[in-house]
Amino acid sequence: MNLRRFAAIALLSVCALGFVACSKPASKEVASMGSIEVTARLEEIKDKFPPNDLYDYVFIMKYRVLRVHRGNVTGDTILVGHYNPLKPRRQAQDQFSGTVGGGVVSFRAGDVHRMALQAPLDKHYMGGIIDKYFGEPGVRHWAIWTDRGQ
Repeated sequence: MNLRRFAAIALLSVCALGFVACSKPASKEVASMGSIEVTARLEEIKDKFPPNDLYDYVFIMKYRVLRVHRGNVTGDTILVGHYNPLKPRRQAQDQFSGTVGGGVVSFRAGDVHRMALQAPLDKHYMGGIIDKYFGEPGVRHWAIWTDRGQ
């Protein structure tokens, strides 16, 4: 094997190892909760989140799916409902939500999230839902656990 070829293979190997070493594994909650696990970019938040002082609610947001880790989703855009989105995920769970949580502190368009989901939303949450996408087709997903993604 000539020196250039050896150097090229060595460089590719180092790059591949660096990529694997730098990729963040899913938290145990994301990897085990729900029937769907995705990494997705938050594409759009229609309107502002209402304050939490009047009632608890789920707010539907639009995501672009970057990778499906387990389960199935239809299409590359999904609608996801987050419980009380003004609260950091670690503080969102209460007696009405069931288990919800994660490492996300706030929601901003463009952020990437790794999420454990259930679908359809209305089979897993019975309460106030703010759906600015009402009338648009698509399954609404229930966000159980939401962490920052890469």
